[in-house]
Amino acid sequence: MEFGEVVRRRRMVRNYDPDRPVPPDIRERILANGLRAPSAGFAQGWAFLTLQGDERERYWRIATDDDPEYAKVLTAIRRAPLLILAFAHKEAYLDRYAKPDKGWDDRAEAHWTAPYWYVDTGMAILLMLQTAVDEGLGACFFGPRVEVLAPLLEEFGVPSGYELLGVVSLGYRAPDGQSPSLGRGRRSAAEVVHRGNWGNHLP
Repeated sequence: MEFGEVVRRRRMVRNYDPDRPVPPDIRERILANGLRAPSAGFAQGWAFLTLQGDERERYWRIATDDDPEYAKVLTAIRRAPLLILAFAHKEAYLDRYAKPDKGWDDRAEAHWTAPYWYVDTGMAILLMLQTAVDEGLGACFFGPRVEVLAPLLEEFGVPSGYELLGVVSLGYRAPDGQSPSLGRGRRSAAEVVHRGNWGNHLP
């Protein structure tokens, strides 16, 4: 598929065919492409946890069982045969930029204009979403409720220092409706691109 077509076709898919698992080779290509994302200092401060089969139910049991209304909203997305949990590891960046070749002699977060451990993990997630489109799959990125973060980390043995940014659900698409949020329309370049000076939107 041409890259432009991948970009145009990417959307958040919230319903999947539960009887069609994601083939292992496609799963591995999705992960491998995610790992091609850029990272500050090549720190690669990310980690990913894949859940399939009964492993997925361990996630959903914690994520939804104490909130029936939330569970109802996620009925369709729960059919996804593959979940990838994405984690950011801040310490990897603080350690990397305290090395002699980076010029800082401490691990202070004040050096950072933005938390690149989140930025870079987000770029890896986007590459996975785009690869899913290229492979003929549907995918959605979503976040668990704050209340269940600690139990999820404990359930899956995630070490201290790794922050769960969200979950990518993956599978073969089943019919689903458009998100009501899309009714807002996509903002145009004329609205969000400033040229030469803030407020100048003319090409």
